[in-house]
Amino acid sequence: MKAVVYHGPFEVAVEEVPEPKIQHPADAIVKITTTCICGSDLHMYEGRTAAEPGIIFGHENMGVIVEVGSAVSRLKVGDRVVMPFNIGCGHCQNCEAGFTGFCTEVNPGFAGGAYGYVAMGPYPGGQAQYLRVPWADFNALGLPQGEENESDFALLADIFPTGWHGVTLSGFQPGESVAVFGGGPVGLMAAYSAVLRGASEVYVVDRVAERLEKARSIGAIPINFDKADAVDQILDYRHGAMVDRAVDAVGYQAVQNGREVPNTVLVSMVRVVRPTGGLGVPGLYVPSDPGGADPQAKEGFLSFPVGKFFEKGLKMGTGQCNVKSYNRYLRDMIIAGKARPSFVVSHEIALDEAPAAYQKFDKRVEGYTKVLIHPNA
Repeated sequence: MKAVVYHGPFEVAVEEVPEPKIQHPADAIVKITTTCICGSDLHMYEGRTAAEPGIIFGHENMGVIVEVGSAVSRLKVGDRVVMPFNIGCGHCQNCEAGFTGFCTEVNPGFAGGAYGYVAMGPYPGGQAQYLRVPWADFNALGLPQGEENESDFALLADIFPTGWHGVTLSGFQPGESVAVFGGGPVGLMAAYSAVLRGASEVYVVDRVAERLEKARSIGAIPINFDKADAVDQILDYRHGAMVDRAVDAVGYQAVQNGREVPNTVLVSMVRVVRPTGGLGVPGLYVPSDPGGADPQAKEGFLSFPVGKFFEKGLKMGTGQCNVKSYNRYLRDMIIAGKARPSFVVSHEIALDEAPAAYQKFDKRVEGYTKVLIHPNA
């Protein structure tokens, strides 16, 4: 089969690789109809991680089951399914408590596992024609048959639940105001989730015109941080009043004055959120090399205004999304016509176009916001 294979920094290729096989009775094999390029894939693509050549990318996957193991009882061949990006065993302490993003069995020595992502287990990704799904009964979410809402359902694998999760981590309540830092796919999903959940005002901070326009299209207020300090702009809009909640959908690749400053969003959120408000941080923070802006960031340490955080009595929620806590309900919102997250999708391509799409998405050119790949088209 064909798959997107990592060769090294800024280099991926579509190659022939062996098709996946049933390795455990609880496995299923899925023929991939849609998979996505994620901002997290760019961390590996840009050489920021310890990813080694040979990894098959792709953790946002959906398709149709073509084979099931002997222990699979809930699913059958022909079922249309979408898989959470994080793999859960379903029976460890964390999975039983609903923290499937932190499963302790799928990846010994690391809290959590995922398809096609460095350090998150020996699970090939789904930017390929076929994918092995472990613990399939637990991990695969059933979808209506056919092709309807394909681009909406594909976003249930990661960014729609992750955006929702970011708002939840902040402690949001209906009627509150929210500032979302980052207008990429996750940031737009966080803003959209806040709108769906009844936010009074939603601000989206970015500098890419296409992202800010998409934010405006869902009723959010775009804030271009290239024009002036983002926090100052939000406070001006609100006549000096701070917001109730903030969401960090940027992570360690935050930029200030043209260079990476990994802690800049965290500092801004402490400034802009009212006393006793909340911060949600689904943005990824890992050891990085920000070009000398903060040498300790290479070890994953950042300076943080703990004093002001304490003074204001703020709360912070962090961590990757436990997709299974949300995806069934978000699926039903899509089926009912209450949610259409596919507004973030900018391009849909064939598998052979993936290397060029990675280059363009990495450089944020030609309006590349969210790219969907159809490997078997």
